[in-house]
Amino acid sequence: MITITEIQKNLREAILTSNISKKELAVQLGVNPSTISKYLHCDKFPSIDTFANLCEILDVSADDILGLNK
Repeated sequence: MITITEIQKNLREAILTSNISKKELAVQLGVNPSTISKYLHCDKFPSIDTFANLCEILDVSADDILGLNK
């Protein structure tokens, strides 16, 4: 069974391995750059609409982030 900690870890990895800066990612999502930092430090998880937009921007499947492709 997948846990929120694993999902946050997968999201963090996707953000860090992308070629998009934290600042640019924040601009594209319409959020404060500190919000991206919170995602990276697993202090916060995005809302469902922001999560969907993150997946699209990062060109990653939500299933991969959610650990459903095992």
